[in-house]
Amino acid sequence: MKSRNDRPTYKLLGRSALAAAIISTFAISGNAASFNPVTDADILNDQATTEDVVSYGLGPKAQRYSPLKKLNRDNVTDLRPVWAFSLGGEKQRGQESQPLVKDGVMYITGSYSRLYAIDTVTGEELWQYDARLPDNIMPCCDVINRGAALYGDLVIFGTLDAKLVALDRKTGKVVWKEKLADYKAGYSFTSAPQIIKGMVITGVSGGEFGIIGKAEARNAKTGELVWSRPVIEGHMGYLNGKENGITGGKAGQTWPGDMWKQGGGATWNGGTYDPETNLIYMGTGNPAPWNSHTRPGDNLYTSSRLAINADTGEIVWHFQTTPHDGWDFDGVNELIPFDYKEGSKTVKAAATADRNGFFYVLNRVNGDFIRGVPFVKNITWATGLDDKGRPLYVESGRPGNPEDSADGKKGSSVFSVPSFLGGKNWMPMAFSKDTGMFYVPSNEWGMDIWNEPIAYKKGAAYLGAGFTIKPIFDDHIGSLKAIDPKTGDIKWEFKNNAPLWGGVLTTAGNLVFTGTPEGYLYGLCAETGKVLYKFQTGSGIVGSPITWEQDGEQFVSVISGWGGAVPLWGGDVAKRVNYLNQGGTVWAFKLPKS
Repeated sequence: MKSRNDRPTYKLLGRSALAAAIISTFAISGNAASFNPVTDADILNDQATTEDVVSYGLGPKAQRYSPLKKLNRDNVTDLRPVWAFSLGGEKQRGQESQPLVKDGVMYITGSYSRLYAIDTVTGEELWQYDARLPDNIMPCCDVINRGAALYGDLVIFGTLDAKLVALDRKTGKVVWKEKLADYKAGYSFTSAPQIIKGMVITGVSGGEFGIIGKAEARNAKTGELVWSRPVIEGHMGYLNGKENGITGGKAGQTWPGDMWKQGGGATWNGGTYDPETNLIYMGTGNPAPWNSHTRPGDNLYTSSRLAINADTGEIVWHFQTTPHDGWDFDGVNELIPFDYKEGSKTVKAAATADRNGFFYVLNRVNGDFIRGVPFVKNITWATGLDDKGRPLYVESGRPGNPEDSADGKKGSSVFSVPSFLGGKNWMPMAFSKDTGMFYVPSNEWGMDIWNEPIAYKKGAAYLGAGFTIKPIFDDHIGSLKAIDPKTGDIKWEFKNNAPLWGGVLTTAGNLVFTGTPEGYLYGLCAETGKVLYKFQTGSGIVGSPITWEQDGEQFVSVISGWGGAVPLWGGDVAKRVNYLNQGGTVWAFKLPKS
């Protein structure tokens, strides 16, 4: 039974939906010792509790590190697939999801806003939910979804028409559903929600349509809105239904005229959370439109990292990576909290690898700049960063103003590195407590980019720019780099022909896992980058791997299914990888018992 609707569908032939639900629930209880509610403590301790994965990023800091080491660099060559699950149907677009695991059940989202519950022992489907999507949704970068959240007896995820849906974990039935924004204005939702202190935290997608980015918190059990914080200067925030201050104090400080009203800043990649500071770290996307000559000023708080008080939604500090962005260098990439020693002092830091090509280390308490270094080669738009972390712009590196052209229709074109898809895009990096290094999936590419005249129209693309992405090296585009955040040094690099578009996992077994568009799941030595393991999954990997322990054995899982922004927006790079096949398969691996 397959249908795109707002009910769970069951792959149990010859059964009614009701009977199937009963049988599926029995199957779950039979494979799991118990069906336990997910608590705030479970989420905070997710990195340390190895028998499950209950949050996106393996804990609120999203370090994507597991203390498991039964699987290690000495035995990873023996890793074997134990089951594979097909998402089915004809909806084989980009599969960017990270699985969650709890009580013997895996929860995975798929393209076109689908969610599956899978038996982790057998790989059998327990239930499936297909969202009913309108025909005129407008996702910019494929019909993807990056994952769900677990809380209590609920599994919560967002849909492409900008809704948030909470399902019963046992049956897949809808418990509550809330509208996040108006999809007809260009809003959508693709990231994994985050659970903090009993609240579900969300952003929004749609930066190419002149929407207003925002972070919001809802009661995870009911969906009721707790607070809302727009990220563009001049817009009002709310707490418990009451006004809670204008973002930035007032409008028009860093925006000309009324440009702030359609200022962009989409919060499309979610956030991280530090329990010590009680701060949510959420990134903001490009200002709208792309044509920067229409909006002189820093355009706060676009292309930035924001620290938001988890209880009130108030912005505590901000760090803007690309003021007056003219290259679509969204600041949404994850800001990962971590500590390091400087003599006898412990530095409370956080790191991010930005689309603009620079790797930043910040003080996570107050947002002060600690250091920043390039992590990709041949950057053209800036010569470096000043002592506050502000870019030192190359004025000739900004695409020209179309008003200066003879016909006023197209500004002068420049070749810019990195491309607008970034030195690093959404795909999450990992931090190892053992090596002290960040493992960053990056890409070496550039673009021809030019500006055009543009006017805002609700629900229409709001760019004012054209572009063509091109490789800058013959032998590779993708590059997984091990970066020491204390120095900015790149310790090793793994090069890949196609762009890297999937997440990274690191473990106490001295391993780093990631996938490639060519379909390979790789296991590398965390210290040296040496390839220790390689498995062909049949389609490109653009999802994020996880690991957990079950019945005394360590499992690894990743979803395979090529798609995302690269084949849609990739220009000459898309042509280079147009032979890659789409797919939709969840793979699970473990060591043989013998």
